[in-house]
Amino acid sequence: MQDLIETQVCGVIMAGFGGMRKGRKEAADNLGFSEEGDCPRCGGKSQDSTMEGYLQCESCNHEWSDPNHVATRAPPPPPDHRRDAELIDEFKRDMESGRLADLLGVESELTEEQESSLARLEDKWMSGMQGHFNAAVEERKPLLINFDDDDNIVSTEVAALTIVSNGFDGGEEIRLEYPALGTEFYSYNEHSPTGWKRGRSAEDTARSITNVINRSSKLVYANLEGNRISFELRESHLKAESLVLFVDDPGGTDIVAEKGGVILDARNVKDFNDYKTVVALVLEDGIISPSEDQLLWAMRQQLGIDDSYHVQIVMELFGDKALKECTGCGKMAELHPEYASWFCHHCEVWC
Repeated sequence: MQDLIETQVCGVIMAGFGGMRKGRKEAADNLGFSEEGDCPRCGGKSQDSTMEGYLQCESCNHEWSDPNHVATRAPPPPPDHRRDAELIDEFKRDMESGRLADLLGVESELTEEQESSLARLEDKWMSGMQGHFNAAVEERKPLLINFDDDDNIVSTEVAALTIVSNGFDGGEEIRLEYPALGTEFYSYNEHSPTGWKRGRSAEDTARSITNVINRSSKLVYANLEGNRISFELRESHLKAESLVLFVDDPGGTDIVAEKGGVILDARNVKDFNDYKTVVALVLEDGIISPSEDQLLWAMRQQLGIDDSYHVQIVMELFGDKALKECTGCGKMAELHPEYASWFCHHCEVWC
């Protein structure tokens, strides 16, 4: 009896090992690779796959890209005005028949006056866009486009800088001022948080100045066009006539400031008429800021104009109501024509 039990146990064990050997053999056959076949996995024969540009193995269903496949899809036709007109008509039909028709106000029966008005405004919007910027690096929104009473685009540019030479030798400074909001200083100093660096060309330097101002300014946005930098106000409540742009360029004429079509450079002034033009520009808001006062002083030195004649010009243009921002406290000093000067009652000093 014991011999019979041992024989049965051995038979079961041998049967188990036999099954394992059989499974290993089948696995080896399945995973084996034949160099004569097409499939990179098992060497099986290839057939066309359901995906274009791929082949499929008949044995293991493995798919791989067809090395001999040539794309046959033709590129789309180039755009032309006829295709654009077709797309516009298709869009109009979709809007007229869809749920958004009333929301968008699309109507197929417009009067001749309405058609001409829409065409005129469309042309102004497309050709008069202002305020281009890099949305990836600047946290700002595009400025709204303003129209005057005659449907003309009102430019959002309030001032501009032009890099006329790239020979910076130190000491160059750009100031942006607004009454009661303070002054922003930007200098040629790449180690300063508000400093710019000189590039290999005037365009590269202008790009550096633009980036610094956009990163730091609370008054303006800077827009770069070659070597010219134009400025737009950041907030709608700020007034263009109150913004002050001043350039201190002691070593030469590397930067030229411009506002309202007037060059703000003391070395550019030629006669009294030029000086009156700048005074009128400065007094658009009725206030002479510290930087504007410095600019007018430099022009008076260039032309030999004394303070009495300066006050006379101010009164001719603005009367005795012209104010000057005190450099000490930032309050407004009142004009006293008899003394040809302004007096700050807060600091009790002459400005």
